[in-house]
Amino acid sequence: MRFLTCLCAIVLSQLALAEVRLPRLISDHMVLQQGRPVRIWGHANAGEQVRVSLGEHQREARADAQGQWEVFLPPMVAGGPYVLRVSASNRIEIQDVLVGEVWVASGQSNMEWPLERVNNAEQEIAQANFERVRLFKVVRKTSDVPLDDVEGTWQPCTPASARGFSAVAYFFARHLHQRLGVPVGVIQSAWGGTPAQAWTSMNALKREPALHYYLRLWDQVLDDYPAEQLRYDRRRQEWERQAQLAREQKQEPPPRPNPPRGPGHPHAPASLFNAMIAPLTPYAIRGVIWYQGESNAGNREDASLYASLFQTMIRDWWEHWGQGPFPFLFVQLANFAKVSADSAWPELRESQTRALELRHTGMAVTIDIGDPDDIHPRNKQDVGLRLALAARAVAYGEPIVYSGPLFRQLTREGNRLRLWFDHVGSGLATRDGSLPKGFLIAGNDRIFHPAQAVIEGDTIVVWSDQVPEPVAVRYAWAPNPDGNLQNREGLPASPFRTDRWRNAILPKLGQ
Repeated sequence: MRFLTCLCAIVLSQLALAEVRLPRLISDHMVLQQGRPVRIWGHANAGEQVRVSLGEHQREARADAQGQWEVFLPPMVAGGPYVLRVSASNRIEIQDVLVGEVWVASGQSNMEWPLERVNNAEQEIAQANFERVRLFKVVRKTSDVPLDDVEGTWQPCTPASARGFSAVAYFFARHLHQRLGVPVGVIQSAWGGTPAQAWTSMNALKREPALHYYLRLWDQVLDDYPAEQLRYDRRRQEWERQAQLAREQKQEPPPRPNPPRGPGHPHAPASLFNAMIAPLTPYAIRGVIWYQGESNAGNREDASLYASLFQTMIRDWWEHWGQGPFPFLFVQLANFAKVSADSAWPELRESQTRALELRHTGMAVTIDIGDPDDIHPRNKQDVGLRLALAARAVAYGEPIVYSGPLFRQLTREGNRLRLWFDHVGSGLATRDGSLPKGFLIAGNDRIFHPAQAVIEGDTIVVWSDQVPEPVAVRYAWAPNPDGNLQNREGLPASPFRTDRWRNAILPKLGQ
């Protein structure tokens, strides 16, 4: 009897292995990218024949020696719902499949920030009923090697599903759905407090010599980890003693100490790419929206190197998706005062702006809608809208003004400097109707002074009586800048500098 039981268990186990399996992205309520070949993939028994049908399209494939298989169905136009059928020794039916626009939303906490914690949250949640907008939230995970699946489920957008979903991604998707009139799917893959090197593949980091900096730093973290863990264990024991004493005295316990960085930590280079991006790359998408940078702004070396890191990461994602350079739209750091006045936030913003050198990129400037006292601004509505404007222009070719003024060049006219801009829209303006402010000017002594400024056509003329022979200008060059330049469409100008001086002297204007 025991023999028969074991035999049955073995047979059932072999049958289970033979059953065709799909990744979690291919599941009920999913959205497929319109206009691109539809890639369906999964696992089965080695050599097993797999049949796939969607609408009027059918394809077959045979699993390879590792049990992996894939098929490509012809591109489809927006519509649905459809039923996706996959069959081998078993049969799977994926219900309520839509075809439309698919975007990945990634980054750190400001992308992860949920709808339930934004301005006017309860009204926004109550109105979040869009049956043809679909949300997929990747469960946070790290890995030392690239994985082939993520945890998560597709859900129609309802007040219940939208409440804990990325607010920026939701507002972005809502605008596109209402504007384009097609289904929109958003895949949230974000983790608060994480640096960009964790979202970049190890091969990409190794290929770029300058980025070995991050690998050396992490090697040092791992070398220090055993000793740091011992220190943490002692601190935790002391904390437990103090917390127990506080509870007995009906007092608030002290803050719990944070564990040290080490194996499995989300700051490890490539760890989040491996676990939360690599499994997504077989899935066809229209593009990516990205909100990150705070964790790379800790010092000037890191903030300056971010220019190379960020562009490397974008190209890395393009390479792994294999679709060519899809639109990559990102948020520039908002205004924030609770860092030192000489912090690296201006340099980080500059590094972000340099990513616009890559084609098919767009940037949402947010220095006018942040919260000086909160690194997580609650106005995510305008952030999502500005990303959506960039998508309409960069991804969908609409002839709209989607960016605020971006510095292009400087010319000298005696003791004055004239600044020229791209993206002036219907003209330059100021947010409050007053004269432009937030400009600094310097001569060859590299000492900056507050500048006077006026708008002349599509240019800004700046000067200072203290700088008779000016050569350089900076605008909004502070963590919490007091600039007011925008275009008449209401989109703010990005901070910039015309110099590359490392030893400039700035006036003490606050943050």
